[in-house]
Amino acid sequence: MSALAMTLSIGVFVMLIVIVAFIFSAKSGQYDDLDGSAHRILMDDDDPRIPGNASKRNNKDNKAKND
Repeated sequence: MSALAMTLSIGVFVMLIVIVAFIFSAKSGQYDDLDGSAHRILMDDDDPRIPGNASKRNNKDNKAKND
């Protein structure tokens, strides 16, 4: 009977550690954006719709008008 009690107490202790680790990782933002990095690597950096690339679009438009 003592082996059963010891096994149950160890199991409950391990379960509590797992739950605390999961809550800590969820609150720290570990699971926020799983697909963002995978999609970001496929984006084209020259896309004028990306903020900061509007000047590149304007430069391309001005070059096209001048040619």
